[in-house]
Amino acid sequence: MANKDVTDPVRMEKIVSLCKRRGFIFQAGELYGGLNGCWDYGPLGAELKRNLKDYWWRKTVQERDDVLGMDGAILTMEEVLKSSGHIGGFSDPMSTCHQCKKHVRFDQLRTMVAESEWAQSLAAVMTVTHPGDPAGVTVDGETLKRWGRKEGKKLAPGLALVRTPDVTLSFFLEEAARHQPMDPWYFTQLMATEQFAQTGAVNPCPHCGGVLTEPKQFNLMFQTNFGATGDDIAYLRPETAQSIFCQYKNILDSNRVKLPFGIAQIGKSFRNEVNPRNYIFRSREFEQMEIEYFCRPEDGMRLTDEWLETRLCFYEEIGIPREKLHILDVPDGDRAFYSKKTYDIEYEFPFGIQELEGVAYRTDYDLGVHAKGSGRPLEYFDEETKERFIPHVVEPSAGCDRTILALICEAFDEEELGKDGKSDVRTVMRFMPSMAPIKLAIFPLLKKNEEQVRIAREIQKQLQPWMNVFYDDGGAVGRRYRRQDEVGTPFCVTIDFETLGEEDPALKGTVTIRHRDSMEQERIAIDDLLPWLLARVR
Repeated sequence: MANKDVTDPVRMEKIVSLCKRRGFIFQAGELYGGLNGCWDYGPLGAELKRNLKDYWWRKTVQERDDVLGMDGAILTMEEVLKSSGHIGGFSDPMSTCHQCKKHVRFDQLRTMVAESEWAQSLAAVMTVTHPGDPAGVTVDGETLKRWGRKEGKKLAPGLALVRTPDVTLSFFLEEAARHQPMDPWYFTQLMATEQFAQTGAVNPCPHCGGVLTEPKQFNLMFQTNFGATGDDIAYLRPETAQSIFCQYKNILDSNRVKLPFGIAQIGKSFRNEVNPRNYIFRSREFEQMEIEYFCRPEDGMRLTDEWLETRLCFYEEIGIPREKLHILDVPDGDRAFYSKKTYDIEYEFPFGIQELEGVAYRTDYDLGVHAKGSGRPLEYFDEETKERFIPHVVEPSAGCDRTILALICEAFDEEELGKDGKSDVRTVMRFMPSMAPIKLAIFPLLKKNEEQVRIAREIQKQLQPWMNVFYDDGGAVGRRYRRQDEVGTPFCVTIDFETLGEEDPALKGTVTIRHRDSMEQERIAIDDLLPWLLARVR
């Protein structure tokens, strides 16, 4: 089984750099210093996102008889979120650093500290007690003092070991004698502690090493006021699901559907995350692709397993191999109280294995609380059995932005093409053609050849109504290929002298198609180009 803690920060840095350089993703408000936790999609990122959402909608709604679509409002009534349990129950534990004043999600503290530069530097001076077993560490006081004067002063100025080394080490040595071997987390806490007798071991800030406050619950929802006087309260929706539950009865009555059936929605959600992190993986404004599938109670568990397999197949179709996906069967104690079964579909990101999508059997909780809160009946009447009951719900809920990031991480590749000891690295994004932002690049071999340019422009106009194409006549063809490799264009077509019939009359009216992944080339008639492409890019 893959290790969740295995990371590749160098690869992630290259991916982030490419995304900005080639116009996939920018930080929101970057001109003014950036808005933390919010991201803008550039031209290529917008195309990639649109391709993903269109494909999800086609596979989920258009190609199924049992799923309908909707598009709910972002502003959500206070009463809706009271019934759902979000008001009063949608919060995270947050601590604040006394030194740097930054906020930290307490339930993610250990992971954040372990990933911090100062903690990794400090770990380098530890001695693992048993090789291969990180259960305990030993370290001497002089080594710690030297670290505090040098690396610690730069990386963790708020750490007690840096600020008051003699005081911290005095009680540390006493504790070390009593705890052999010492737990690594307890060791890290002691390094942040200044007054052990009064406070005990404290929790360190992952940013500066300072002391954190006791955690308090932090509301994750964005509240807004509206109306002429501004006295009315609404919220930016924290999830797309609640609008589906609120419109369930209207959709049921207006579309003459029978159980089981689903309602699908793609849309923005907003959560005031304490610590947005890992690029676009965890942000304050994000997009969800969600299905609420209504069914009879006895079918819930079976349909949960069926939807899990359906969603795994979807990820394979868009270019995420199943061997990179992991299924977490969430245990009883970790599931939401109303969930009878939950699977997390996880992906091997460069920053570790993290959740892409959840498939949850939510029973009849959601419709039940909204029926109670609204005072309106939400039962389903089965005309065959003459039963009335509140349907149960299976919810496959995917993060659109997380899936975009998974596609980018999976596609990114550096291929060594050098020979005779000379390095020649080709950066290529190996998107599936259906996901690629640009489907085809069109090159006239020579931009000064008017006939080649004319034919290239005609091909561009012919294909534009069907797909996103890109015209490029700048530089050598080889360099143009490399530029398109870097943004993931699966096919490039070149209009050359053979297209004009100057070298071989039999090849007149044909073009050269170059394949991104194999770099192989073939010739095809211009008249056959559109059907050839449509068969490969959908």
